[in-house]
Amino acid sequence: MILGIETSCDETSVALLNDQGEVLSNVVASQAIHELYDGVVPELASREHVQKMLPVLDRALAEADVGLDDVDAIAVTSGPGLVGSLLVGVTTAKGLALARDLPLLGVNHLEAHALSPFLEARDLEPPVLVLVVSGGHTLLVHVKALGELEVVGRTRDDAAGEAYDKVSVMLGLGYPGGPELERLAKNGDATAFDFPRSWLEPDTLDFSFSGIKTAVRVVLDRDEELRREPRSRDVAASFQAAVVEVLVTRTLAAAERLGVPSVAIAGGVAANGALRSAMETACRETRRRLVIPRLAYCGDNAAMIAHAGKLRLDRGERSDFSLDAQPNLPLGDVPNRAPSRKKRPR
Repeated sequence: MILGIETSCDETSVALLNDQGEVLSNVVASQAIHELYDGVVPELASREHVQKMLPVLDRALAEADVGLDDVDAIAVTSGPGLVGSLLVGVTTAKGLALARDLPLLGVNHLEAHALSPFLEARDLEPPVLVLVVSGGHTLLVHVKALGELEVVGRTRDDAAGEAYDKVSVMLGLGYPGGPELERLAKNGDATAFDFPRSWLEPDTLDFSFSGIKTAVRVVLDRDEELRREPRSRDVAASFQAAVVEVLVTRTLAAAERLGVPSVAIAGGVAANGALRSAMETACRETRRRLVIPRLAYCGDNAAMIAHAGKLRLDRGERSDFSLDAQPNLPLGDVPNRAPSRKKRPR
């Protein structure tokens, strides 16, 4: 049995998987305090993790109806993420593993997201192209095998979920704003505003979302009425349509280039209904299988950490007790955000 711990940002989560990889419990405690500041405050996040860690652990064990004596290994997110938040999880995992003489497995948060579609879709076989899209990251990951992942596309600035949150704050919807912005967009006209789609160079699979965020701000600054309903609905719908179009188009272009038969979406933005619907249509038209984890496994959660940890354990991998928090831990050998390609002076 694998116990997973996730504390990379502002979700405190503990999960338990049995030897067959079935989820016995997956407890996630969110931090509402950040709503006051329209974004995550790192110091507050780490303090909240300290307060919530043991109660969440106890609840996860209770829901699984097991005790620590039944646990065979500890998996924990070691990066990327907020360093203070990561340290709470890593320290807890190391303490449990050391006290009970259990194997310790440090897990890359992005690897866990990329592998989360395999958690329930047991018949899913690599190669698979996974769009990892969240508040902190936007990546295209080519899963060649469960132990071989390659990043083929990255954001060069804002993550898609980050843009959602910032536009949500501009519209007075608060933070986190993804669900509220999606709700507002449902009754809006997605063609009301022609917000920019950043396609970058013809050969790239990278993303850029800072331009659309700025474009929304310019439109709102010109007309304050657009910040209020009913007109704000059109802003939300037009913004969402632009982001979804870029995500879907880039993903299908990558799938075509790599020749993969299956596509998956993971990360918090994978819960967005407009993205799910558009990706379903695109995959159906190109005769590709689409896999999306259930909502509970889209956002940050410990079930995906335990799952990735189990795969590592099954391959005979272990982490030693020098394991530390790595806030900028890349997936593979490239940074998680691509550098901007500056034009050469003429």
